[in-house]
This record gives sequence, structure tokens and C-alpha cells, in this order.
Amino acid sequence: MAENILHNPLVLILIATGFTWLMTALGASSVFFTKKISRKLLDMALGFAAGVMVSVSFWGLLLPAVEMSVNTGIPNWLPATSGFIIGAVFLGLTDRILPHLHPGCPIDEAEGIKTTWKRNRLLILAMVLHHVPEGLAIGVAFAASTVAFSIPTLTAAITLAVGIGIHNVPEGMIVAMPLRAEGKSPLKSFGYGQLSGMVEPVAALLGLSLIAISRPILPYALGFAAGAMIYVAIEELIPECQRGENTDLATMSLIIGFSIMMVLNVAFG
Repeated sequence: MAENILHNPLVLILIATGFTWLMTALGASSVFFTKKISRKLLDMALGFAAGVMVSVSFWGLLLPAVEMSVNTGIPNWLPATSGFIIGAVFLGLTDRILPHLHPGCPIDEAEGIKTTWKRNRLLILAMVLHHVPEGLAIGVAFAASTVAFSIPTLTAAITLAVGIGIHNVPEGMIVAMPLRAEGKSPLKSFGYGQLSGMVEPVAALLGLSLIAISRPILPYALGFAAGAMIYVAIEELIPECQRGENTDLATMSLIIGFSIMMVLNVAFG
């Protein structure tokens, strides 16, 4: 029974994204204990999340993509690099089109197509931008673990999911706490906060479907997910955590987030 589960990417992906959603909900549940998040804690959370995303993108996505491309008849850097660039361009275009609001920003700084949507919906859409590449990364990582099944590839996929789950705790908090501070009820704030994490299972299943259609695109898909995640980290998370007076704390939080994921990937991946 356990062996069948290990060879079934659909079951593994549902378990992994169920965990990452649960971690998002855990972060959002902070609204039941406090009404307002300090700017210092917000900057630290944003920095930590950025560090995890950057680390996961390299150790969990780009490096495996390069390794998979060895002895394929094409330069081993080509699939990872081209996928990386396409992923970043895709997120850049989506960022320009999809209405969204970065955490901590006033409503007049909303990005994307102009709309009359309220702050809570714009905040959720900003987190959707974050969670889509994360879900895609989980989907293609577990697809990779079943294409060439081995304990190291499966462990790497699990490590990736654990890292994204850790990263989702502050992201759930980042969505829910501003809504609570604006006067929304704890239950409603929690609901909106955890809702942003529900996109990950959908994106993960999309990634799995793409690999099922064409296995040779796997290293390109890994690069795509990495490019999208790096774009989010550099374009949104890092600038946000450097806006206030807590730049040193935010930077050290980024270093810690990166280091934790580096250790997890090297030790277990």
C-alpha cells in the first residue's frame, strides 16, 4: 500500500499541497490571537519568505533541471535557462494584467488593470500570484520523482514541499492580519488568509498534467517554476520588506530563510 502511494504522483501532490495549504491556514490563524501585526514582524516575515523562495528556486528546481539535462544531446544549461526566463516573463506579464495589492501598501498603490475591487480581494490576488508558481513547482517536482523513481528524487520533492509550507506560514499571516487590522472579524480575516493557499493544489495538478503529456518538458517546467518564484521574490517580497526602517532585520530574515532551505535540500535532497 505504502509503495503504491510512493509511485502515485497524484496522491503525493494532494498530500503535499494539503500540507502547504494547512501551513497557510496556520499563518492566517494568527488573527484569532492578535488584531494587528507590527511592521517589524511583517518585514521579517516578508524577508524570510523571500529567502525561502530564492533558496527553493535554486536548490529544489534549477539545480535538478540542470542535472536532468545531462547527456540529452543539448547543452545541459539550456532547458533550465530557457524555462527560467519564460517563467519570469510570464509572471511579469501576469503582474501587469492581474489587479493586486502588495501587503502593507495603501490601496492607491494597487497594480495591474485598474479596478474598483476592495483591498481584501486585491490582497488575495497578490498571494495567488505567489502560490501559482509554488504549486507548479510541487507538481513538477513530484512528477520528476516518479519519472525516474528513486529515494533521492522523492526526498527532494518532499523537501521542496516542506520548504514551501514553511514559507506559507508568514504568507497566510501577511494576508489575514491587515484585514483584521482594518476591522474585519477574526473568522472572515482567517477565511481570506487561508483562501489564498487553495490555488496551490490546482497549479500542482496543472504541472503534473503537463509532464504527463510530455515528459521531455520536465526540466523546462522546473526552470519555469523557478523563474516565476524568483520574479515574485525580487519584484514583490524583497522591495516590500525594505520599505520601512527594518531593513537589517528583513535582510537577516532572508538569509535565515535561504539558509534553512539550503540545509534541508543539501542534507535531505
